Amino acid sequence: MKTKSNFKGKILNIEKIAKDTCKMDILSPMEKADAGQFISILCPNTTLRRPFSIANFENQIITILFKLKGDGTNYLSSLNKNDEIDFIAPLGNYFDIKNKKALLVGAGIGIAPMLFLKQTLNKKNIENYLITGFKSEDEMIKGSDETVVGGSVIDNLEKIIQDKKTEIIYSCGPIPVLKKISEISNKYNIPSQIAMEKIMACSIGVCRGCVIKIRKNNEIINASVCKDGPIFEGREVIWD
Repeated sequence: MKTKSNFKGKILNIEKIAKDTCKMDILSPMEKADAGQFISILCPNTTLRRPFSIANFENQIITILFKLKGDGTNYLSSLNKNDEIDFIAPLGNYFDIKNKKALLVGAGIGIAPMLFLKQTLNKKNIENYLITGFKSEDEMIKGSDETVVGGSVIDNLEKIIQDKKTEIIYSCGPIPVLKKISEISNKYNIPSQIAMEKIMACSIGVCRGCVIKIRKNNEIINASVCKDGPIFEGREVIWD
């Protein structure tokens, strides 16, 4: 876990990359971030900050992806190059990288932390395969080894696990997808690390608005996605 700080960043680039989806590059004083962590941006027309997974971090440039679906993201899409933004980062924990053949699974905008993770694994020369899923072709975001359009990203997951001799699974996406991935990983006795998607309010674990139940030491406890996560072991999460 890294110490979080409040930063001012300058937008280097903002562009539409798919239907209702934008990419933003932010020059920041932040020195380090790891795959799985997120930033929380102050949006003047909203009461609370908005969290966004880090899709890349290099040379103090943070890349985020966001879908247009509310006041916060609409505000961000209205910004221009050289505009300043206020954000807190890096937030949350990060993927615990293992030197094992990795299968990365991202559903929809859940591709964001997977792109960062893939780049990290490539730099470490760890074999990996990224599969992503989107509802339609115009929503597709580039960067995957395999893309499923229209169907479910988990439809052929078991075959891919067998073909790639997968030893660990990392994933991010909607709860039903993550639940199924956890079930499949347990079936094959493969460890899984999942980045939970949850609506957050404070993003620092104070309001307890993003609580989920997990199993630790044979006890069921409450955990905040923003502070204790967003990365959890798949077999720890209580899905029902």
